[in-house]
Amino acid sequence: MYSFALKAYSDAGLCGSDCFSFKNEATKNNLRSSDSPVLSNDLDAQRVTNGTPASWDAQVLNCSEDASVRTKDWFKRLDPRFHQFVLHRHCRYFPMLINHPEKCADGEVHLLMVVKSVIEQHDRREAVRKTWGNEHTVDGKKIKTLFLLGSPTTGKDTNNLQKLIEYEDRIYGDILQWDFMDTFFNLTLKEVNFLKWFDIYCSGVQFIFKGDDDVFVNTHNLLELIGFKVEDHKEADLFVGDTISKAIPIRNRQSKYYIPKELYDKPYPPYVGGGGFLMSSQLARRLFVVSEDLELYPIDDVFLGMCMQKLHLAPELHPGFRTFGITRRRVSPMNNEPCFYKNLIVVHKLSANELLRMWSVVHNEALIWQNCNADKIHSGFSGL
Repeated sequence: MYSFALKAYSDAGLCGSDCFSFKNEATKNNLRSSDSPVLSNDLDAQRVTNGTPASWDAQVLNCSEDASVRTKDWFKRLDPRFHQFVLHRHCRYFPMLINHPEKCADGEVHLLMVVKSVIEQHDRREAVRKTWGNEHTVDGKKIKTLFLLGSPTTGKDTNNLQKLIEYEDRIYGDILQWDFMDTFFNLTLKEVNFLKWFDIYCSGVQFIFKGDDDVFVNTHNLLELIGFKVEDHKEADLFVGDTISKAIPIRNRQSKYYIPKELYDKPYPPYVGGGGFLMSSQLARRLFVVSEDLELYPIDDVFLGMCMQKLHLAPELHPGFRTFGITRRRVSPMNNEPCFYKNLIVVHKLSANELLRMWSVVHNEALIWQNCNADKIHSGFSGL
């Protein structure tokens, strides 16, 4: 999930000649005055002492390919689709086009909803804002939302799309955007750039939900899960989702998850499906530290699994997270059953209209809890 934005990607036919065009001048001029960090002097000093910058410090992109890799025998055998990923995977942090350092400034955010999106999916973002991404306070616990974006891919109406996303952000103030192309391989860049951003700006946040913009999230159940973990004093290493264990790289060249043996030739560590997972802020900061010592990998959720393995931790499997849908069959009546959505935490994949409809149905007072108890998967949910 790392499909860079460099010109050289045209070698593999993955994008046009502007593949690695970056907007450095736009980066300098695009940040609004309100985007200056809102941090205390004491906290600034502490972060400098700890080696963490007090504000985003990737201001200019200067990333040429690692030419030494071209001489390696394994590189010569490598599928050309992965050449530019390997040559540029040392390019880790990018200038920000839109920043919101004030999002966590009051230090009282209980849960930060972080949503991976792309510029064109404005309808999905709108649906999330109207449903589970709605910023509000529950029993004194603040919930805030951010959408993670890259820049438009080559061949699209780049300038107009950028203006539209800037306008959207002026309305909602909930977008973080970096100057790398928003492509499949680059999802790993969203992971590492967000972890760095979080380490700088959101030290007071307690928990992070990270998910896609096409999932249904039952925020009540998510908060209940957090409550159980806190009561049991198990929040420090919290990393829970739809865990995949004993997986191996996919060798089918037709799959978008295809990985050649030259790139990785051993079983994957346990990892969670990237559609939606929950982690504590303590663990997020530790993931950031270990991520800096790991080579980037072109599948973002597997990369986080590698970070967890480096910490000698394993993600927790929870049946309430269905990041592959309620059933793996493409069409099933279960996927339209409100009681499942009422009792689960995360369900993948829904269109914007499906999300709005299911949210309305699940939160309808006529859908009484007792009506769902017979089907309740509480064996996996309340035991948490």
